[in-house]
Amino acid sequence: MKKDSFINGALIATIGIVLTKFLGIVYVIPFYAIIGESNIALYGYAYTIYNLFLALSTVGIPPAMSKLISEYNTLGYYNTKERAYKLGKTLLIGMGIVLFLIMFFGAPFIANQIMGDNTGGNSKQSITFVIRIISTAILVVPYLSVTKGYLQGHKIITPSSVSQVIEQLVRILVILIGSYLCVKVFKVGVTNAIGVAVFGATIGAFVALIYLLIKIKKNKKVLVTSSNKKDDEKQITNRGIIKKLLIYSVPFISFGLALSVYDYIDMTTMINALTHLGFKTKDAESVLGVINTTGNKLNSVVLAISTGLMTSLVPNITASFVKRDIKDVKRKVNQSFLMLLYVTMPMAFGLSILAQPVFYAFYGASNWGPKVFCFSIFVSLFRCIFTTSVSITQSLNKFKNVFLSIVIGIVTKLILQIPLMTLFNSLNLYPFYGSISATLIGLTVSFVTNLVIINKTIHLDTKAFFKKMFKFVYPLAIMILVLVLMKKVIIFNLSSRFGSIITIVLYGLVGAVIYFALTIKNGAFNDIFGEGFLKKLKGK
Repeated sequence: MKKDSFINGALIATIGIVLTKFLGIVYVIPFYAIIGESNIALYGYAYTIYNLFLALSTVGIPPAMSKLISEYNTLGYYNTKERAYKLGKTLLIGMGIVLFLIMFFGAPFIANQIMGDNTGGNSKQSITFVIRIISTAILVVPYLSVTKGYLQGHKIITPSSVSQVIEQLVRILVILIGSYLCVKVFKVGVTNAIGVAVFGATIGAFVALIYLLIKIKKNKKVLVTSSNKKDDEKQITNRGIIKKLLIYSVPFISFGLALSVYDYIDMTTMINALTHLGFKTKDAESVLGVINTTGNKLNSVVLAISTGLMTSLVPNITASFVKRDIKDVKRKVNQSFLMLLYVTMPMAFGLSILAQPVFYAFYGASNWGPKVFCFSIFVSLFRCIFTTSVSITQSLNKFKNVFLSIVIGIVTKLILQIPLMTLFNSLNLYPFYGSISATLIGLTVSFVTNLVIINKTIHLDTKAFFKKMFKFVYPLAIMILVLVLMKKVIIFNLSSRFGSIITIVLYGLVGAVIYFALTIKNGAFNDIFGEGFLKKLKGK
């Protein structure tokens, strides 16, 4: 195993996560066909609750571990970093057991919160069942996550990226084979099929954990550097390490919980709100299924960019900040935002324009899918910006500010949720656009708050930033204009999967050629990634 530079680490992590997310989208096509559109919401309920409890069970320790390991490595505290890893493992295994018990025995209460008195959709018993099955993953995933954080803190990105792909592949095999056998062979019903499918999260995590532990064991000499304790290091107690780990984890748990809370607010308010505004329960569940599950799967490819960037960003900025190299910190912050926006903006706008063929290609005919997805895709763009701002603010040790910005965003979402849904409905627009708008506004408020703190700490060169950003914004505008005009002139058969795929490929190629050709020609690509990066990328 070898260490990765900031750009290489971000690239490797992003490729791994994009591949993982792509697999996560592709498997939904056969899975959707096996269980049907009306049952996808049940799968989504299980994962929304699971993500919330996962955020609680890991308490932000994995990324905090990455930051702490990077800090101790930079200072040469090699013995202390190993103690930190052992303490982190112990802490998370204990938290996992406690949260598993709460999730397992609290499943009936959660099911009642989701459905209330509504009938005609999934039963409370079915929701309870799938939540209890997926709760077993809480016993494994926290240990896996802290192990990834340990490696990432050493700037070793490749093994954790490979483990993500392994975890996803195993999970998908369990989902597809298990659900097919339940529905088509043993005919034990869709609820049992979804139960087997969500259990794939546990099996996938277990296999990935075994892989990482084997890699660590084989590379002990690289990771565990033997040296005498420094005088400062001798003063660091186990209690001090845990305290620091928990302090570092607060912004990360707040961030992880924030994303889950946004989904939870939608899950517990949208069905009642939509039915009150005239939607049938099944239609309301279908809309929620797109926002929390099927649409989220497509959004995850865009979100993978920020996740990959964060993996490399935290240890690299932490190392520079510990050395008080503010100039390097400023450079990495500017580069991070520019890289993120350069890649994610054309992806989000392109997917929005192609919402109908994209949704049909992956999920087949859907009454609500394209209508919801064409707007909800922008949640992924705003989440990317929000995620990156949180990572940077956390790396600068502004813990209280991160927490405050997240709380303000969630409160904004909660306050605006129902009023905006009602407003959009009164304007003869889809009321669920109001819910999506509330999410976008909440994320924006959090991002702006973080940006103010970042600027106060390192004094960003905003003039240079916007100058570089303009170089890829106007090519993006040209790309959007061309695609919209093409959409009016060239008409494909979007009621067939083949016609949808041809449309996506054609529009995707045209958009990519326009955008990348213009940004390479005007120097935007080199400004962001460096002069030799394009040649290096071509070589690889």
